[in-house]
Amino acid sequence: MRVMAVWFPDWPTHAAGVDAVVKQHRIKACSSRARSQGLRRGMRVREAQALWPQVALAEWDEDRDAREFEPVLRELEEVTPSVEVLRPGLAVVAADVAARFYGGEEQAVQLLADAAALRGVDCMVGVADEITTALIAARAGTAVAPGASTQFLRKQPLSVLRAEEALGCDPEVVRGFEGLGVVKLGELAALPAAAVATRFGRAGLHCRRVASAQEMRKVAPELPTAELRVELTPEELITRVDEAAFVARTLAVTLHDKLRQAGVVCQRLRVIAEFDVQLERVWRTREALTEQATADRVRWQLDGWLTSRELPGIRTLALEPVEVTAPGNDAGLWGGSGERAAQVRRVVSRVQSMLGTDAVLQPRAVGGRGPAECVELVPYGEEAAPARADGPWLGAIPSPRPARSVTHPAATLQLIDATGSDVYVTADAVLNTQPAWLVRGGRKFPVTAWAGPWPVDERWWEETGRRYARLQLVAQYDDAPRALLLLWLAGRWRVEATYD
Repeated sequence: MRVMAVWFPDWPTHAAGVDAVVKQHRIKACSSRARSQGLRRGMRVREAQALWPQVALAEWDEDRDAREFEPVLRELEEVTPSVEVLRPGLAVVAADVAARFYGGEEQAVQLLADAAALRGVDCMVGVADEITTALIAARAGTAVAPGASTQFLRKQPLSVLRAEEALGCDPEVVRGFEGLGVVKLGELAALPAAAVATRFGRAGLHCRRVASAQEMRKVAPELPTAELRVELTPEELITRVDEAAFVARTLAVTLHDKLRQAGVVCQRLRVIAEFDVQLERVWRTREALTEQATADRVRWQLDGWLTSRELPGIRTLALEPVEVTAPGNDAGLWGGSGERAAQVRRVVSRVQSMLGTDAVLQPRAVGGRGPAECVELVPYGEEAAPARADGPWLGAIPSPRPARSVTHPAATLQLIDATGSDVYVTADAVLNTQPAWLVRGGRKFPVTAWAGPWPVDERWWEETGRRYARLQLVAQYDDAPRALLLLWLAGRWRVEATYD
């Protein structure tokens, strides 16, 4: 099955009518005009304003992005009805259907581009055998020939996996591959799957599948999900967005109750609203939809319909799962669904009732620089938001994270260079010389690779502040290479953590 991906570059800036969109004081998206002035994604707002004082900025708003995308989708649907939204600014189309109707893929692509132009926006279209390959092809405006996906992907830069969030690739994992010298998708696809799984886990395997054109999901497959449909007919017409948001949340809860009872999760959802006419839209996600994600997408869609069309109000609202799958079976002790997870929750609840809520703790990922800082233990069942927000942490080590922390006193060691001189971190936060040997327990082990250091100036404004640095290092032990995370503190090295 062939897929067309229709990509609207820098969509958040089009939706807001500005040069750049900001999230957490950093540039989230910027227009081509802004890029010509030197602005880039991830740049701090102050730096962007210093480069271009006249830059027009707006806060990132997903609701606005989705609302402004709705009229564009209507134009695309005039060309072909099989349009599915991946996110505001990106949609996919069943290319086979459009190509048959218009006499070829090239004609269908041109008609889609013309439809978008009617709304005053430009788009790029990619065509390929798989959804993920089509998304990558759209960034180049390329039609990949049938059966040629692997040849096309082989030459694409690895950084494209970070550029498009709809591909579902963890940016930190991609940077981890880049740190190993992998720069092309073909190089990633050539890596043994077992080696990728050992080093990067499930997230790494997903990146490898994308690079290998192994994505098998299709646009608009026929699936029997009608019995999971939920519907609500309000007593009065829904005419306001806040009313629609409340109804969206209510229907999302009902839908997910049905999904849990059926033992499935939803990855493609059809939103159906009956005004004087019936309107519907299909939203696709890579990960299984949660109640909150479902409610958000329904709210965005209703907001778009209510504000962009002159309609009397919603008479009936329905949610219909279009694609459902079995939930992942990789849930561990501290998360997941199913009978085993339910049994764990019952046992833990009993222990907590006897010994107190703090008697059973679960790990939770939080922001931080070092391995110990990135995980905190909270009472099992606690769902409060982390105290430290996600975001850039100056001095944080890159992924993957170490597997084991080391606190034993014997973790201290010495690093020396080829001449036997000590290796240390200078006042400029760089190594004084290149490490050649790791000395530990009276023995010397050759250093085969290293990266860093990553300096941290912790609470520099206080007298109790600390300065230290971390270094990633691989040493050849007798049995096998060992990867270590070293900490430079108070004038000496110690092992802070190890990698499996």
